[in-house]
Amino acid sequence: MKITRQASDLVVLTELGERIASIRLNRNLTQAQLAERAGISTLTVGRLESGKVATQLSSFIRVCRVLDMVERFDALIPESVPSPVVQLKLQGKKRQRASAGKTRKAPGPLAKKWQWGDEQ
Repeated sequence: MKITRQASDLVVLTELGERIASIRLNRNLTQAQLAERAGISTLTVGRLESGKVATQLSSFIRVCRVLDMVERFDALIPESVPSPVVQLKLQGKKRQRASAGKTRKAPGPLAKKWQWGDEQ
Protein backbone atom coordinates (compact mmCIF):
# COMPACT_ATOMS: atom_id res chain seq x y z
CA MET A 1 0.00 0.00 0.00
CA LYS A 2 1.26 3.46 -0.83
CA ILE A 3 1.25 5.95 2.04
CA THR A 4 -0.53 9.13 1.03
CA ARG A 5 -1.30 12.36 2.84
CA GLN A 6 -4.95 11.33 3.09
CA ALA A 7 -4.02 8.28 5.20
CA SER A 8 -4.79 8.59 8.90
CA ASP A 9 -2.02 8.34 11.47
CA LEU A 10 -3.23 4.86 12.43
CA VAL A 11 -3.10 3.71 8.80
CA VAL A 12 0.43 5.11 8.40
CA LEU A 13 1.63 3.50 11.65
CA THR A 14 0.08 0.17 10.66
CA GLU A 15 1.65 0.27 7.20
CA LEU A 16 5.08 1.17 8.57
CA GLY A 17 4.78 -1.63 11.13
CA GLU A 18 3.85 -4.14 8.46
CA ARG A 19 6.79 -3.04 6.34
CA ILE A 20 9.20 -3.43 9.25
CA ALA A 21 7.79 -6.88 10.04
CA SER A 22 8.17 -7.90 6.40
CA ILE A 23 11.79 -6.72 6.25
CA ARG A 24 12.52 -8.46 9.56
CA LEU A 25 11.07 -11.72 8.26
CA ASN A 26 12.95 -11.40 4.95
CA ARG A 27 16.16 -11.14 6.99
CA ASN A 28 15.09 -14.23 8.96
CA LEU A 29 15.08 -12.44 12.32
CA THR A 30 12.71 -13.13 15.20
CA GLN A 31 11.22 -10.24 17.12
CA ALA A 32 13.46 -11.21 20.04
CA GLN A 33 16.60 -11.14 17.88
CA LEU A 34 15.69 -7.77 16.43
CA ALA A 35 14.91 -6.39 19.88
CA GLU A 36 18.22 -7.62 21.30
CA ARG A 37 20.25 -6.14 18.43
CA ALA A 38 18.34 -2.82 18.63
CA GLY A 39 18.64 -2.65 22.42
CA ILE A 40 14.88 -2.49 22.98
CA SER A 41 12.30 -4.89 24.38
CA THR A 42 10.53 -7.56 22.38
CA LEU A 43 7.27 -5.92 23.45
CA THR A 44 8.39 -2.65 21.81
CA VAL A 45 9.16 -4.47 18.55
CA GLY A 46 5.71 -6.10 18.66
CA ARG A 47 4.03 -2.77 19.27
CA LEU A 48 6.01 -1.13 16.50
CA GLU A 49 5.09 -3.88 14.04
CA SER A 50 1.42 -3.83 15.03
CA GLY A 51 1.16 -0.08 14.51
CA LYS A 52 -1.42 0.07 17.27
CA VAL A 53 0.76 1.96 19.72
CA ALA A 54 3.13 4.72 18.74
CA THR A 55 6.54 3.89 20.20
CA GLN A 56 9.33 6.31 20.85
CA LEU A 57 11.02 7.60 17.75
CA SER A 58 14.39 6.46 19.12
CA SER A 59 13.12 2.86 19.22
CA PHE A 60 11.96 3.18 15.62
CA ILE A 61 15.40 4.47 14.61
CA ARG A 62 17.15 1.62 16.44
CA VAL A 63 15.01 -0.97 14.64
CA CYS A 64 15.65 0.71 11.29
CA ARG A 65 19.37 0.80 12.03
CA VAL A 66 19.46 -2.96 12.68
CA LEU A 67 17.52 -3.54 9.44
CA ASP A 68 19.95 -1.26 7.51
CA MET A 69 17.22 1.25 6.65
CA VAL A 70 18.55 4.43 8.32
CA GLU A 71 19.95 5.78 5.05
CA ARG A 72 16.41 5.83 3.69
CA PHE A 73 15.52 8.61 6.13
CA ASP A 74 17.40 10.95 3.82
CA ALA A 75 14.74 10.36 1.16
CA LEU A 76 12.00 10.69 3.79
CA ILE A 77 13.15 14.10 5.01
CA PRO A 78 15.67 15.51 2.54
CA GLU A 79 18.16 18.12 3.64
CA SER A 80 16.80 21.58 2.92
CA VAL A 81 18.74 23.70 0.47
CA PRO A 82 18.47 27.48 0.77
CA SER A 83 17.28 29.37 -2.28
CA PRO A 84 19.98 30.89 -4.52
CA VAL A 85 19.19 34.37 -3.18
CA VAL A 86 19.60 33.23 0.42
CA GLN A 87 22.82 31.42 -0.52
CA LEU A 88 24.21 34.67 -1.91
CA LYS A 89 23.23 36.56 1.24
CA LEU A 90 24.81 33.96 3.50
CA GLN A 91 27.96 33.64 1.33
CA GLY A 92 28.83 30.17 2.64
CA LYS A 93 27.71 30.80 6.23
CA LYS A 94 25.14 28.52 7.82
CA ARG A 95 21.83 30.11 8.78
CA GLN A 96 21.36 29.97 12.54
CA ARG A 97 17.98 31.59 13.22
CA ALA A 98 14.52 31.89 11.78
CA SER A 99 13.00 35.30 11.33
CA ALA A 100 9.40 36.23 11.96
CA GLY A 101 9.30 38.34 8.81
CA LYS A 102 8.71 41.54 10.73
CA THR A 103 11.09 43.18 13.10
CA ARG A 104 9.83 43.23 16.64
CA LYS A 105 9.87 46.43 18.57
CA ALA A 106 10.68 46.38 22.23
CA PRO A 107 8.10 48.08 24.44
CA GLY A 108 8.88 51.74 24.90
CA PRO A 109 9.99 53.17 28.23
CA LEU A 110 6.46 54.45 28.86
CA ALA A 111 4.83 51.04 28.43
CA LYS A 112 2.81 50.24 31.53
CA LYS A 113 3.54 46.91 33.23
CA TRP A 114 0.41 44.69 33.35
CA GLN A 115 -1.08 43.85 36.75
CA TRP A 116 -4.09 41.84 37.89
CA GLY A 117 -7.21 43.93 37.58
CA ASP A 118 -6.00 45.68 34.39
CA GLU A 119 -8.20 43.45 32.19
CA GLN A 120 -10.98 46.01 31.99
